[in-house]
Amino acid sequence: MDRNRLRLIAIDADDTLWDCQVWFDQAIDVFKKTLSPYAGEEELFDALTRTELGNMEKLGFGGKAFTISMVETAIAFGADREQIDRVLRAGRSVIDMPATPLPGVVETLKALRGHYYTVLYTKGDLQEQAGKIRRSGLTPLFDETVIVPHKDAETYRDLCGSCGVEPEAFAMVGNSFKSDIAPVLEIGGWGIHVPCALSWAYEDIEEYDHPNLVRLASFRDLAPLLLG
Repeated sequence: MDRNRLRLIAIDADDTLWDCQVWFDQAIDVFKKTLSPYAGEEELFDALTRTELGNMEKLGFGGKAFTISMVETAIAFGADREQIDRVLRAGRSVIDMPATPLPGVVETLKALRGHYYTVLYTKGDLQEQAGKIRRSGLTPLFDETVIVPHKDAETYRDLCGSCGVEPEAFAMVGNSFKSDIAPVLEIGGWGIHVPCALSWAYEDIEEYDHPNLVRLASFRDLAPLLLG
């Protein structure tokens, strides 16, 4: 990676800057335990996944869509009012997650300030993502914040265009190979992959090597990579 050519650094939010999937997994555990009188854990999870995928085109990503899918699935299994209320509370915990920055995030972002144009670039429900960003307290450490419904090659081209840079001068940092890395490599940008221990099945994709791909073990490794 030629650091001298880079001008724009975009950084993913969920599971890159703060824990996210852990909150979904905790809610799913509540969902499965609450509905255990009706089916086994695997059947419940498979049903929820099918409902989520079926709702995705209309509801998109995020805690609100996830909560609606949990409630719809619970109703389909015959859950009573008390059980549905328990599922709703679990979904609300996802929507209201604290978005506490992961270790090393604040120090790294402070180190990068002034060296590159930095963008917090996240996908999902506009209001929900904005709330998490606000609660994280990280806004002052970025030059810009962008929330999009989804991430693909076209949205990354738009980001480069709006910032006045060519893809070759752009690097995206994120935990999802599918959303944060592959589309950026497709347009000729740089992908900096920082894997997360937990991941959503929707984001699973076969990973591959690429000349413009850098893999980091930790977010803390980002500053040494970009600043030398």
